[in-house]
Amino acid sequence: MFKAKTNNVDETRQLAARLAEFVISKDLILLVGDLGAGKTAFTQGLGESLGVTDAITSPTFILARAYTGRLVLHHLDVYRIEDLDEVRDLALPELLEGDSVTVIEWGDQIVPAVPQNYLEVRLEYGLEDDQRYLTISRIGESWKNRMEALQEAVDEWIISE
Repeated sequence: MFKAKTNNVDETRQLAARLAEFVISKDLILLVGDLGAGKTAFTQGLGESLGVTDAITSPTFILARAYTGRLVLHHLDVYRIEDLDEVRDLALPELLEGDSVTVIEWGDQIVPAVPQNYLEVRLEYGLEDDQRYLTISRIGESWKNRMEALQEAVDEWIISE
């Protein structure tokens, strides 16, 4: 786990773009944070680095969108899911099997329903308007061998506690 601080939305997108360099097929990334904390901006930076050319918008009302880049980017928003049984309707196991990466906004709401191998990015408000604190943690083994290199890649934003 490590913590980072971005000073504006562009830096949040840039950090996500650097993270995208380490994404491989079948990765799952859970984005956690309050409304407006930067989850969609993070996904935009990730998608741009993956070669997505379509505009990435929050799928709050339709729950899921797919974008084509070097990997397919599945972008889900589970804010409106009230029951874990509803996660089945998202066909999450199938999404995680393809040549793709899956990003789930509000992912902490469905942790019991996802495989326990993912990267969690927690976004929190900073002291200034656009400033954000990001806590990046690996859950399970899938990111174990990439965390050190990822931390080095985003070093300019790393903060010590």
